[in-house]
Amino acid sequence: MVAGAFARLIDQLRTFTPRAEVVLEEVPAPQKLATYAFAFSADVSNGKNGDEEEELASGRFVLLHEPGGQETWEGEFRCVTFMRSDVDSAMAEDPLLPEVGWGWFLSSLESAGCVFAAPSGTVTRISSASFGKLSPRNDQSEIEIRASWTPIIAEPTELLKHIAGWCTLISEVAGLEEIPEGVSAITRAR
Repeated sequence: MVAGAFARLIDQLRTFTPRAEVVLEEVPAPQKLATYAFAFSADVSNGKNGDEEEELASGRFVLLHEPGGQETWEGEFRCVTFMRSDVDSAMAEDPLLPEVGWGWFLSSLESAGCVFAAPSGTVTRISSASFGKLSPRNDQSEIEIRASWTPIIAEPTELLKHIAGWCTLISEVAGLEEIPEGVSAITRAR
């Protein structure tokens, strides 16, 4: 794939519209990881909480492309993600939270019909307690998922499935209810 073909692919990826609670914004992609790169950031909110939206999760999706591939990728494309979300203290204390988070990652890609290889990553739980002048703050707990995978695709437009799977993952991490099959999500323009 040459620069013009990658630019056309990116134009197609820009047309992807997630569910209404997920807001995608194109951001600068890392320049030194591959010859070509593209990135989205995502913020997930629950709509309105009083007069203000409450952010539930945030993340970043990066698509890397190296013509000829990289040996560790097992392909020419690599998807890389980072996302984080608050979790309640009971969930943060669950010893299986990392395994559950990794399961969310794998099942979100599989449910979007993605075929992929070489998945890798980490799931981290973070708990914070505030002291001194910050002590009026509530204790906080978060989950972070950092992952990468190689999409196995017959044609570049199949990368849209991988973005859809990633949006499913960030929605699930944020605690949004699944949209039932056969029901269309109402989306807002990006």
